Amino acid sequence: MVTILNAVILGLVQGIAEFLPISSSGHLAIMQDLFGMTTAEEGHLVFDVLLHLGTLVSIFVMYWGDIAGMVREVFAVLRGGRTADGRPAGNLPQARLFLMIVFATLPLVLVLPVNNYVEQLYYMPAFVGAMLILTGALLYVSDRMPRGHKNEKNMCIRDALVIGLCQCVATIPGLSRSGTTITAGIATGLDRTFAMKFSFLMSIPAVLGANLLSLVDAIGGGIDVSLLPAYLLGMLAAMLSGIAAIWLMKFISKKSRFGGFAYYCLGAGVLTIILSLVF
Repeated sequence: MVTILNAVILGLVQGIAEFLPISSSGHLAIMQDLFGMTTAEEGHLVFDVLLHLGTLVSIFVMYWGDIAGMVREVFAVLRGGRTADGRPAGNLPQARLFLMIVFATLPLVLVLPVNNYVEQLYYMPAFVGAMLILTGALLYVSDRMPRGHKNEKNMCIRDALVIGLCQCVATIPGLSRSGTTITAGIATGLDRTFAMKFSFLMSIPAVLGANLLSLVDAIGGGIDVSLLPAYLLGMLAAMLSGIAAIWLMKFISKKSRFGGFAYYCLGAGVLTIILSLVF
């Protein structure tokens, strides 16, 4: 049964690990397999949906200006490049950013045929540990890549597709979605700060799509109303910790490198493999 403490801990882990490049899926899988904490796979699919909804709200809070700008400029394009009062809209970089996110999202359809097989990997802690080690290696390499200068004004469709394909690969538990896509963005020449922003914004349609599919299954399985207080507190914990994690990532992307996260993932991966062999 989900307790309030259990729900809050899982919410904190979800929010922190979703945006710090340390793999939320990997950490939640480890907590399930090695420590027996309740997760969606044990019949609490509604809770899983709410946790992801909490992190989604975090993105809207921290990037509201960009999201509102994309909506405004996309409508300007639909009006023939004019503002709501009929004036020429001029350059529309946020509309271009929206288009790049669309192209980056398209490769996700490749995951659908193998999704059931990928989900089975959650129950293999040694494999999850190996993917955490790979995440650490990716972050280590990203720190040694040359600085790029591309942003929403000059990134191309190829860049978006490459990052989108890497997002597909990062559905593997233990492989950080943010770490993988940020590394891919830096590799394609994106500015480091913009690569992080693009990674977080492109997660919106992915999380929304996954949650809609999960929500159908969750409603079909029934909802235990007595657990809603714990579920909602877990969601709140995910939202608040997600906001804090995004703020930290913004600070780090401007001031320093991801080396600390690389060494953490390497250590966590090795420890996970050792614990899986012991238990």
